Amino acid sequence: MKELISLLAEERKDVAIAIALGAVSGLTSIALFAQSGFLISQAALSPPFYTILILTAFLKLFGAVKSSSKYFERLISHRVTFQALSRIREHFFAQLSPLVPQIFTRYRSGDLLSRFVSDVEIIQNFFLRVVYPPLVTAVVFLATVFFTLFFSIWLALVMILGFLLVALVIPALFSERLRRNDVLVRRAAVATEAAEYIAGFRELKLHNQVKQKEQAVQQAQEAYIREQRQVGNVQLWSQTLNASVASLTAFGILAVGAYLVAQGELNGLFLAMLTLVALTSFETAVPIAGVPGHLHESRQALNRLQVVVDEQPPHHYEKLNQASAYSLHVQNVNYLYPEADRFTLKNLDLELIAGTRTALVGASGSGKSTLLQLLAGMAFPTSGDIRVNHQSLTALDPESLWNVMGVQLQTSHFFYGTIRENLAIANPNAQDQELQDALEKAQFIIELDEPVFERGENLSGGEKQRLALARLFLTKKAIYLFDEPFTSLDYQTEKNLTDELWKHSMGSTIVLVSHKLSGLEQMDQIVVLDHGQIVEKGSYEELMTQKGVFYEMKQIESTIL
Repeated sequence: MKELISLLAEERKDVAIAIALGAVSGLTSIALFAQSGFLISQAALSPPFYTILILTAFLKLFGAVKSSSKYFERLISHRVTFQALSRIREHFFAQLSPLVPQIFTRYRSGDLLSRFVSDVEIIQNFFLRVVYPPLVTAVVFLATVFFTLFFSIWLALVMILGFLLVALVIPALFSERLRRNDVLVRRAAVATEAAEYIAGFRELKLHNQVKQKEQAVQQAQEAYIREQRQVGNVQLWSQTLNASVASLTAFGILAVGAYLVAQGELNGLFLAMLTLVALTSFETAVPIAGVPGHLHESRQALNRLQVVVDEQPPHHYEKLNQASAYSLHVQNVNYLYPEADRFTLKNLDLELIAGTRTALVGASGSGKSTLLQLLAGMAFPTSGDIRVNHQSLTALDPESLWNVMGVQLQTSHFFYGTIRENLAIANPNAQDQELQDALEKAQFIIELDEPVFERGENLSGGEKQRLALARLFLTKKAIYLFDEPFTSLDYQTEKNLTDELWKHSMGSTIVLVSHKLSGLEQMDQIVVLDHGQIVEKGSYEELMTQKGVFYEMKQIESTIL
């Protein structure tokens, strides 16, 4: 909450102006009604015409000031809100950016989307509905009580009592019930289930599970609606009670005032005026009923945002030192996925010499892809360290690391647009001829203006892999990490692309994850993983001579193929 207040403090000038204009608007509204009550009472006594004329002129003045101050108050207060909202977005996205992509192992995409879109939107209510109403109400009420004291201390006490009930007692009665609501959590659950339903609809359809997933979405939605209804009922009762107390206070002013008039302690000319003053002054106090609810929502939204960035390990980034080649050293690394029961990687020690080629092989689930993600800085080791030329990878600025690293995972993301636009991600300054050359190297014959659907839905698996390779051919990196880059390609295409890839990455440090054991003769080092541990490593010839795990895997592959 301190961060939110500090962000608002940066707009303190506009905040002060908005509050001042709000107070002016509230006071002129009271003055307008007070003047009306006094004018009606005065008119009953048949005063001189100039008195009516002067009072009418003041009515017009108060009306003009009220409307203009209200307009500019709305203008400035909303500008403060939107500027603060912009700063909040920048603040949290700046904190979130260094944590990507390892953050995706901790949170589901729908939940993240809900936090950094919907929850940020909730925070915009903090100024308009939490900070602003109490301050304006306090200014207006103090001025009104001070004005009422000139006529009767008893009427002032009735107003103070009504204000305490409306501004403090009633909100306190309902605040505890509002603090127990989980509207934001329920809404995040709806977003998460809906995101999975949309993204996985094809698989759900193929496996005849659409109805079951629809039921999960429906249940999440119903829980959200129930929670919203409960909160709405609490807020409705709070506002109703506030409005009732405000009306009763005005009635109390009328009753006490009538008694004072009867006792000769108050001029009856002012009774209608004071009653309207009380009735109007509570119009600014009634919105306070919603302050606890909006405060709880803002605090809950802020906590949901903050927990994402606070749960991650602290980062004090340093730039990767420039070098012609980079070695990678895995030192006693263990890795446990969040909420998992067993370690995916255990006690790994591995040295990847600069400029060499290393293949990671092993059965499915042995930890190959996880190790590659750790090397790419897409996740951090649970314990142990990975060093790049003697610098700890977890302490490196991600941008400086990825500037020297080319990565192709099993699945690559493609954006809605054209082939040209998807290639330009790798090299925005590349000319069309360079893009065509990269496509030819990747053996992907296609026009640059051909459309690409979201996530490459109109491309086959092999086309996606070749387009991803074309991206790599547009860059020259000191480190290349490949995770099954040819799984969707035929043997001849795979062989041609492998030769092209080795030619392009000559002199770079290369790590290749592969299920296929053919073609590994060109690797300087082969590392065999099993259940997250290294069971063998050496050159192709050394491992075949040892006739250990790799040799057995090779014999099985030869038998099958």
